[in-house]
Amino acid sequence: MTDAPTYTPPKIWKWESESGGVFANINRPIAGPTHEKELPVGKHPLQLYSLATPNGVKITVLLEELLAAGFSGAEYDAHLIQIGEGDQFSSGFVAVNPNSKIPALMDHSTPKPTRVFESGAIMLYLAEKFGAFMPADPSKRPEMLSWLFWQMGAAPFLGGGFGHFYKYAPERYEYPINRYTMEVKRQLDVLDRRLADNQFMCGGEYTIADMSIWPWYGGVVANVVYEASEFLQTQEYTHVNRWTREIAARDAVKRGRMVNRTSGPPETQLHERHDASDFELRTQDKIAPEES
Repeated sequence: MTDAPTYTPPKIWKWESESGGVFANINRPIAGPTHEKELPVGKHPLQLYSLATPNGVKITVLLEELLAAGFSGAEYDAHLIQIGEGDQFSSGFVAVNPNSKIPALMDHSTPKPTRVFESGAIMLYLAEKFGAFMPADPSKRPEMLSWLFWQMGAAPFLGGGFGHFYKYAPERYEYPINRYTMEVKRQLDVLDRRLADNQFMCGGEYTIADMSIWPWYGGVVANVVYEASEFLQTQEYTHVNRWTREIAARDAVKRGRMVNRTSGPPETQLHERHDASDFELRTQDKIAPEES
């Protein structure tokens, strides 16, 4: 079986039309802002500009875990960035993240406001800032860093590769789907083997490595991301499923999933975040059972 007629690349590529697919209107071969617009700034030192994609959920889960652990300095304001509408190309957002990708963070608690972009950098910055969710033993730190950066390198195969061609591309083609399905299943097997003998990615300690990997790979096995669990036969990865359920049951994870979410029932969405007490008052009893 073959795909559509073979494509012969021109000698020089030119951007002459949109690439098609769900996110075609936000893809372009140049950087920089498309319009002038300042970013809002709330009352807390940490200002998060994001959306509840897997990369965005990593950060809100970490912030909620920090607050649950008693770090009041982790109070934050979460500002919704609608990537489908091009908010990430505003002059204000580009000033925080020149790569125009969510999430982006501004820390106003430092002498000069500190910008941090790329989800892995934000997670490491916050973990080091508060001294939490990373091994205190320096001999164990490399393991945590290895799995944290494993996710950074692996997820493009899952998202931009498998997710795009299986779920979002304007047409489905056999070759890229087969290519990336094979890689995603290999990655799931890597995780399953690791979690067979470890409660979390770094042994018995819950760290930012887990928070980084869970929204992507936990989302796949739970059929939340790409609706492909049957296609991928994710029930085969029993240890990944156990780990996914265990993390999903954490109250801070439930809260983190709600922040900057734009899909699902309104009661499972929270587009602003202020201090913890206010959050509890406005969201108590509003986490739907299926979100646990």
